[in-house]
Amino acid sequence: MAKADFQVPELKQYAEIPTIEPGVMAHSAPFKSKEEFQGALGFPGTLVDDWQPKAIAKMGDLLSRYRSLRVYMDSCVKCGSCTDKCHYYLGTKDPKNMPVGRQDLMRKVYRRYFTLAGRFFPKLVGAEDFTEEVLDDWYSYFHQCSQCRRCSVFCPYGIDTAEISMAAREIMDSIGVGQKYCNEIIGKVYKIGNNLGLPGPALADTLEGLEEDVFDDTGVEVKYPLDQEGAEILLVTPSADFFAEPHVDGLIGYGKVFHEAGVSWTLSTHASEAANFGMFIGSYENMRRVAMRIREAAIKLKVKRIVFGECGHAWRVAYSFLNTLAGPWDFLDPRYPVPQHICEFTYGLIQEGKLRFDKTQNDDMVLTYHDSCNVARASRMGDRPGGQFDIPRAIIRATCNHFYDMDEETIRDRTFCCGGGGGLLTDDLMEIRVKGAQPRVEALNNVMQEKGVTHMAAICAICKSQFTKVLPYYGMEMDQIVSVHQLVSNALVLTGQADDDEEDTVEDEAA
Repeated sequence: MAKADFQVPELKQYAEIPTIEPGVMAHSAPFKSKEEFQGALGFPGTLVDDWQPKAIAKMGDLLSRYRSLRVYMDSCVKCGSCTDKCHYYLGTKDPKNMPVGRQDLMRKVYRRYFTLAGRFFPKLVGAEDFTEEVLDDWYSYFHQCSQCRRCSVFCPYGIDTAEISMAAREIMDSIGVGQKYCNEIIGKVYKIGNNLGLPGPALADTLEGLEEDVFDDTGVEVKYPLDQEGAEILLVTPSADFFAEPHVDGLIGYGKVFHEAGVSWTLSTHASEAANFGMFIGSYENMRRVAMRIREAAIKLKVKRIVFGECGHAWRVAYSFLNTLAGPWDFLDPRYPVPQHICEFTYGLIQEGKLRFDKTQNDDMVLTYHDSCNVARASRMGDRPGGQFDIPRAIIRATCNHFYDMDEETIRDRTFCCGGGGGLLTDDLMEIRVKGAQPRVEALNNVMQEKGVTHMAAICAICKSQFTKVLPYYGMEMDQIVSVHQLVSNALVLTGQADDDEEDTVEDEAA
């Protein structure tokens, strides 16, 4: 078990609503962004002198532009439906991690400056001045929200805490109070093209190494092309796929699928990142700048289709916003959806009988599946509602003999967050990450005990990174999290691939 300088929650068979402990997570806050990272995104470098009126003016601007934000501020009736739905509240017991508690951090300020009753009778309506103490609370607790939107599933009015958190972070950035992790990453995309700051030559070397590894393993020359003009498909995938397990195993699977399908494809050094952290900080301008790199790459490389790899919030941005941010996409082939998820692509081939699998290659694992929040609650796949749930599971069942779902109250649109999304995947927030993972790890532990599950598959880069880090805190192994296309890669039988018996025969004859 990984060591922690905080108390790791105890796993229980059934989720319990905790007794509140006010202020227990007030100390948790991410490192603040340096001036250089702020400036690259168009924000002030440090807290501006007249921050209060500027923050209020920014809030007014957002309220005027986004009708939903004002609706969310006005419509809460404190019914209690959301109180126990946030994984961070369940894991920390802090009432400001209840969705309604977090919303109220902004709602009190909104009422003070944007409602008649709040201006004249603030105490009567729970209004509050925007003080430095309140700003500190904003910075702490709005960075204890992964924007997973689980609370909105249960809210009878559909109040979306994710949008409120995004707005709060944009307001804070606008006065010079930004988060280092997100803002530094966005700057790397502008400077180099991806979140990790991997330059083109490093990507090329990585892809060349993958080609050699796949050939050594299968005897088939599967290509992983970069900046190939005229390719049919532009693959845009999270940069984690280029270097770390289990991510890179998924990338190997993508290449094998494209190879077996007989389609040409390419990655791009200019758009070597599917993730879009502009959403995490609530900045649509920065979301647009990141998304435009994909458009620019697609035009330059003259592709016909765009396919996204396994990344949860990348798919949310692509599915929900890509056309608005970087469209129109009228230069692409109209026969295909824009964008398309790699799971949709692979599932289509499975339905057409174009892929052959040896499911026994995954018999060393008993699988379950984690529905990533931004896929489950902010997107769809395929041509019918619920495809985002059914398609990944269909792929797993096509490639594995042993699969069991976790409890139905913890999957599909009710899925629990991994605890590291929304810009929280940084070591300075390890305590909230570990505690926020508790509900998901409890559900995983239950199906491990009841069904003998050994591994959990996911299609989100952040989820995979989060689980490799937090599972050891709960006495589990970091390699228990796998990519869905890792399973595809293991089981897919390539045309011309030599099986083990044939390889042994060749080696015996050579001897």
